[in-house]
Amino acid sequence: MNFHLLVYGVYLPVTVLLTVWVARTLFNNGRLFLVDIFHGNEQLADSVNKLLLMGFYLINIGYAMLTLQSGDPIISYQQSVETLSIKIGTIILILGGMHFFNLYVFYKLRHKAQEYARAYHS
Repeated sequence: MNFHLLVYGVYLPVTVLLTVWVARTLFNNGRLFLVDIFHGNEQLADSVNKLLLMGFYLINIGYAMLTLQSGDPIISYQQSVETLSIKIGTIILILGGMHFFNLYVFYKLRHKAQEYARAYHS
């Protein structure tokens, strides 16, 4: 049996589904932050949100494709599971890192917008 094909067949769908799920969650919940950052300009907030979504997909799915190849031989089910756990675990860590990076960027943008509003309205 070709265990590499088994790993690829599990890795690709799981990675894409995880990426889509995290991206959609960020997209849906990040909109409120962006509307606030852009002082109620919903059209601009939605546009930036869509651009962030596209970038998130490109970075994460691109990385998943780059790490698809497994250099080590996979000759058993055990090695298949171990390889999958490393690959999928890495993707999950990257998705988590991207999530916290997005939260940090939203926080910084919102903080600057609030400072600007205070200075402008004072």
